[in-house]
Amino acid sequence: MSAAVLRVEALSVAAGAQRVVNGLSFALAPGEALALVGESGSGKSASARAVIRLLPPGLRQVAGRILLGEEDLAAASARRLRQLRGPGIGMVFQEPMTSLNPAHTVGAQIEEGLALHTRLTRAQRRDACVAMLERVGIAGAATRLAAFPHEFSGGMRQRIMLASVMLLRPRLLIADEPTTALDTLTQAEVLDLMKALAREQGSALLLITHDLGLVARYADRALVMQAGRTVEEGPAAQLLARPSADYTRALVAALPRRGPARPPRPPAPPLIEARDLLVTFPGRGAWLRRAPPVEAVRGVSLAIQPGEVVALVGGSGSGKTTFGRALLRLAPIAGGTLRFRGAEVTRLSGSALLPFRLACQVVFQDPYGSLDPRMRVRDIVAEPLRLPAGLPPRQRIARAEAMLEEVGLGGIGDRFPHALSGGQRQRVAIARALVRDPALVVADEAVSALDATVRKQVLALLADLQRRRGFACLFITHDLGVVEEIADRVLVMHQGRMVEEGERDAVLDRPRHDYTRALLAAAPRPPRLAPLVGN
Repeated sequence: MSAAVLRVEALSVAAGAQRVVNGLSFALAPGEALALVGESGSGKSASARAVIRLLPPGLRQVAGRILLGEEDLAAASARRLRQLRGPGIGMVFQEPMTSLNPAHTVGAQIEEGLALHTRLTRAQRRDACVAMLERVGIAGAATRLAAFPHEFSGGMRQRIMLASVMLLRPRLLIADEPTTALDTLTQAEVLDLMKALAREQGSALLLITHDLGLVARYADRALVMQAGRTVEEGPAAQLLARPSADYTRALVAALPRRGPARPPRPPAPPLIEARDLLVTFPGRGAWLRRAPPVEAVRGVSLAIQPGEVVALVGGSGSGKTTFGRALLRLAPIAGGTLRFRGAEVTRLSGSALLPFRLACQVVFQDPYGSLDPRMRVRDIVAEPLRLPAGLPPRQRIARAEAMLEEVGLGGIGDRFPHALSGGQRQRVAIARALVRDPALVVADEAVSALDATVRKQVLALLADLQRRRGFACLFITHDLGVVEEIADRVLVMHQGRMVEEGERDAVLDRPRHDYTRALLAAAPRPPRLAPLVGN
């Protein structure tokens, strides 16, 4: 075997007196892909940041060695670390929009590493940047160098980050949850590209993820972490199929699985019905020259029955979130009609729209962004009960406390959102949406940022509440595993249009449209646990 690119020996990282990484050891050979796996708080991201010496304030390495080749990074000076970051170690972060500078063009940011670490002329650097952008699939690369990050989709921004890192041909590539917010097609494209570039350049890949489907598809080996410690390590396929540790078995068992189809519901008038819905946004332009409007949703029709769970899936930019917002009258409708309980609501406004608003609620993707950080949890949940006026404050608080109890958060009403975990914050968002007993709930990527076990808990909670309360649900997601677990019916959107619709099993097992087949083919399949052998 070739000499290891990276050796981590008994690494410990502490926050104050508490160790968040405790005695971690592993080695990574050239061309090898190792996945660090675990729930949020397991220490996997802290381990990756310790390797590149970018621990956030409050965390520090307290023990162990990190060897890049034969060089101990813990003993390297700041100047030496600047020399190593780039040609020695490259890192692709989870959210490219926060790691790309919005004030600079992508060309300037990609070229920066070459300017710091090579002696290429400016023209040579530009040619290298264009060639790498073309390699990662950015169309019109020569002209896109002058564009800014906000002018690209999430998948394109992640490709740009990857291009800037791989231009310097690092010996070690660290990817920290690089595809969490991406749809299955874009996710597969980015990871296939990352693996191909690493193989071409002989780079070792350290993949940080909580997605076991990605581990099964892209990793050679996997190391499972819990509470900062190694639980088990081994070949990825073998470890996921036959884990020896109970914790690993629990992670695999928490992956979404297809449940039995619910009995067909008797025909009934739709709760909400959209016909030929059109949503447009103003086109970009300068001065008096304005580009034509952009059609984000193009003539989409949908009817949802009372108590039905409909999954709306599609890639980034397909229009699914815009359609969901239009269905709630949170996005302007340029054409078509929207009816709720048989009544037209397309053009209603002000007080005339209030009954519709109160009967329809939403759970957003990022609960931390949609919860007021200055309000206590009980007040956040009680706030929807202020309308219509008349319910006394004591009764509002009592109903909020009862709702928190129902979602498994009894006794935390005095806390603020920052004091809760991601899963707890999502439960608060669900409680707020349901406290008025709505007829329709739109859940927009409500579990995409959660790790497997927390996601399973939140999905189980939402399914249980839906069965008991009987509300209809439009579940917007790019995760086809989630679709398998919760949906009665599936709708597929592509480029603003509805391309396929049908019962869950029919769409997932017998897709008719090429785009649906591509989404299904790109989705990483969860590993199947081998049966336990008797003691």
